[in-house]
Amino acid sequence: MVSSLTADRVRSDIDVLSRAGLGVDEFLDEASTALARVLPSVAACIGTHDPVTEMLTSGRKFGDLARRDAEDPLFAILEYGGAETTAFSDIVRADIPAIAMSASGHGRPGASVRMDRLIRPMFGYSDELRLAFRDDAGLWGGIALFRDDDIPPFTDEEVRWAGGLSGSFARGVRVGVLAQLGSSSLIDTAVDGPAVVVIDQRDEVVRMSTGAQTRLLQLGEAADSTDPIGTVYALVMAARRMVGSADERVPRARVRTRSGIWLVLHASPFLGQGGAVGEVVVTIEEARPSEVVDLVVAAFGLTRRERDVTELVLRGVETKEIAARLHLSAYTVQDHLKVVFDKAGVRSRRELITRVYLDQYMPRGRDAVGPTGWYLPAT
Repeated sequence: MVSSLTADRVRSDIDVLSRAGLGVDEFLDEASTALARVLPSVAACIGTHDPVTEMLTSGRKFGDLARRDAEDPLFAILEYGGAETTAFSDIVRADIPAIAMSASGHGRPGASVRMDRLIRPMFGYSDELRLAFRDDAGLWGGIALFRDDDIPPFTDEEVRWAGGLSGSFARGVRVGVLAQLGSSSLIDTAVDGPAVVVIDQRDEVVRMSTGAQTRLLQLGEAADSTDPIGTVYALVMAARRMVGSADERVPRARVRTRSGIWLVLHASPFLGQGGAVGEVVVTIEEARPSEVVDLVVAAFGLTRRERDVTELVLRGVETKEIAARLHLSAYTVQDHLKVVFDKAGVRSRRELITRVYLDQYMPRGRDAVGPTGWYLPAT
């Protein structure tokens, strides 16, 4: 561990970056560079997640891992297959912001499927530190730092220090989601309707519909180097896990591309004879505004009650009715709205609705959202 003065300075730098209104890519690049001054590593992998569903939405790789994509499907299979106890979603549920494999005992052979099948044999790393980016809204992402035998394993002190950055990284990612207005895109080809990718029992892509390759390229624009197929495989494994479980919610993830387009991905399993899991179909399509409202609202950094009030405002519910539904006084609802307006940077209900719906879609060159929840024709 470096000096306490350097550690404090880096913590402060990352906090400032998280409040600077940077896009996701810029924030993660600068924050990870600052992090390396305290936690040196030979490689790092940073993922963003849908905070509501906890599904992987993009990935970035640094150091020895840069431009190594062949292992992405196996990573997703191990992360979402249910056999690994230190997956990012498990870290969040255990209320542990950070964990190091060696220091926690998971670095021993047989203690971690991910270490045994991926980290040691394929990459040659001896230790991994994981930091979850989380806040009250959920899991916004996570970073994995790797060390080989040339660097001592991560210490408990380093793990505790890293855990203190969880909220700052979460803030930086969620602010970046809103800051990423439509910019230049290399993929301008229009895709009409949903695109489909089919994964078979051997976890291989066997079919893709017309437009699927374009959608995958658009997903790839949301990250620096990670093959977007990793997001697809994450959904596939989550879909396989839902078979036979009480949870019948279809796994999904919302991703915002660099051109400002919101895409929604969801996966559904086909059952074979005897209920065995067969192929899994992953659908990729443009998200309707209603499908990303909760994610955009969460990105404002609202409390649970403030999100409840905001969601009702966005449905056009008046103050008295909001108070009745949430068992609050009208004055309390107004107090919540004042805080919401301040956090969203608006002054009225009308501006809030514009901020949530139109600001997130105007980069596409459309005029407005119609009563069906879809875009009105461009003029």
